[in-house]
Amino acid sequence: MHAGPLLFAPDATRQFGERMAATLRIELAPLEEREYEGGEHKTRPLVSVRGRSVYVVQSLSGDGAGSANDRLCHVLFLIAALKDAGASRVTACLPYLAYARKDRRTKERDPVNSRYVAQLFEAVGVDHVVTLDVHNVAAFENAFRCSVDHLEVAPLLAERIVQMAAGQPVSVVSPDFGGAKRAQRVQELVAVRTESDVAFAVFEKRRSSGVVSGDLLVGPVEGRHVVLVDDLIGAGTTMLRAVQACRMSGAASVTAFATHGVFAPGAERLLAADGPDRLWTTDTLLPIRLQPVPGAGCRLEVLPVSPLFAEAVRRIEACESVVALREMERKKR
Repeated sequence: MHAGPLLFAPDATRQFGERMAATLRIELAPLEEREYEGGEHKTRPLVSVRGRSVYVVQSLSGDGAGSANDRLCHVLFLIAALKDAGASRVTACLPYLAYARKDRRTKERDPVNSRYVAQLFEAVGVDHVVTLDVHNVAAFENAFRCSVDHLEVAPLLAERIVQMAAGQPVSVVSPDFGGAKRAQRVQELVAVRTESDVAFAVFEKRRSSGVVSGDLLVGPVEGRHVVLVDDLIGAGTTMLRAVQACRMSGAASVTAFATHGVFAPGAERLLAADGPDRLWTTDTLLPIRLQPVPGAGCRLEVLPVSPLFAEAVRRIEACESVVALREMERKKR
């Protein structure tokens, strides 16, 4: 009799793993996690994995309990232990993939960290990697030599935009030229669902030595409900500049969305009076660094993406195409 898959989630991402398990109608497989002096650690499965298809969920982000490097090291050691214990196939489900932004050399002798991370996963024997809304999909796919699947939050976001707009005119805006294709994908899906014209605009951004500049907004936003779409918010400087530019151009309301809410120091400005009317993110990273500002009125909402990963697991186990999750949406257009 074929045994079903095993799903493991270290403590750092346990809540996300529990939501995935609930959707799949399975229990999380038990782990032992121990910390030792000097920051050393071990993680081991408490059930047999021999001959089993195994999935490991870990969001590679840092918080007060550990850095991105800690999380990366934990999951690498766990994958290696699972392979040593006889797992037939190990898939790493990485809701947030650390170092994905550093995917090319922009200065002499720059590291290409995304490629080095890929090599680490391959060195411990990972068979498959699934992640969500990486900064550059082509760079992600080229960095790995093992099987990969890239999920996107665009369909979920499009549904939420339709609910929010309630039939009012919408403009989807990219806060920089580099993310234009991502925002256009959301624009297309909103247009399909509303069967109406959905505008698109892009905000000019230039970054040099960490300083962000540029103030040109190209595209219609006046009188429209604007949704700014990005893959990640760090300190929030780029997003805040785009919010203010849309307001000055007459937007009826401004919603800021980023799949991964890293929310570095300074991002709390997004919840202040001059921030967006709504701030949306997903649960790849919980917004624990953001504290609501009394009286500011910005509404923070977290969209769950664990069902996307659960569906990817189901499709992988059924030998179905994960890419079809995206292609079905495209064909509806």
